[in-house]
Amino acid sequence: MKNTFTFLLMSIGLFTYAQNIPMYVGTYTGEDSQGIFLYNFNVKTGELNNRRLAVEAVNPSFLTFSKDKKFLYAVSESNEGSSVNAYKVNNNGSLTLINKVNSKGKGPCHVQLNKKGDKAVVSNYGGGNFAIFNINKDGSLQEAFQVINHNIETKKAHAHSAKFLNSNLFVADLGRDFLAHYIEEQGNFTLNEKYKMETGAGPRHFEITKNGKYIYVINELNSTVTTLKKDKNSYKNIQNISTLSSDFIGKSYCADIHLSKNEKFVYGSNRGENSIAVFKRNIKNGRLQKVQNISVNGNWPRNFTLSPNGEFLLVANQKSKNISVYKINKSSGKLSFLNSIKAPTPVYLLF
Repeated sequence: MKNTFTFLLMSIGLFTYAQNIPMYVGTYTGEDSQGIFLYNFNVKTGELNNRRLAVEAVNPSFLTFSKDKKFLYAVSESNEGSSVNAYKVNNNGSLTLINKVNSKGKGPCHVQLNKKGDKAVVSNYGGGNFAIFNINKDGSLQEAFQVINHNIETKKAHAHSAKFLNSNLFVADLGRDFLAHYIEEQGNFTLNEKYKMETGAGPRHFEITKNGKYIYVINELNSTVTTLKKDKNSYKNIQNISTLSSDFIGKSYCADIHLSKNEKFVYGSNRGENSIAVFKRNIKNGRLQKVQNISVNGNWPRNFTLSPNGEFLLVANQKSKNISVYKINKSSGKLSFLNSIKAPTPVYLLF
């Protein structure tokens, strides 16, 4: 009987442990934050707990993993010199700095790896450029081998995000209102085309469907999502749709955008309206239909993320310093609020 009881307790413990997965939180550092934090997220209940500091860092505002999750990369917006940092992920979830290299521009705000995991691209908002780095097998970063400047005499560029798609590289330039499309040729990237957004739109982040046929760009300054559809070796703008409620009055600025795992829904964050906009996606023609605007239960939603099982959406509210958790209705895509916890100036969430 004693052995049975012990086995039962062990089973419950293992089940509870299996329900919890790690989530890293990038922050702006200051009085309440010292770097990158680590939480446990319960994939059954949607609860966050057991917060601890994974590593001290300066303004690690955007994070990304290597494909095997053995390494984590973070930008660092520092007055002493902007950098991108490579970390080893330890068995207990803590992070150990491997090395850091200069981001080659002011205000790095985004880092992304290619599918193979041997290259990283960093977008420098303040510098108006982006830099591409080779990654060594031990996870360390080499110095940038290519830096591309979007600034022109008549207009300041603001590179805000970049993503690889096979031999393609796309870069959202908020300052010059375009999504740039580069193609890799003999180890370097050359410009293929610039896809113009509306004047003053301010493209910030974007999502690409798995087959590369559609790109969804969220525009910070005019609160819209632009849908681009592949046309031979190029893309064409087929739709612009507002992220805001029809009755909203005031100023609002978009931040982040994500596709659901099944690609049936698109989500976007509004800073000002302080909401998440939910769109139903037509799988056949790629067009979007807004189905919900829901409060983030906080102030100034920056980046947000979907849990790996696709059942929850979590929002980093920068100014109110909290993380809000929502349950996703898998048939409608709509969100329902579950809970919120206080968090030190959260701006990025990473599973």
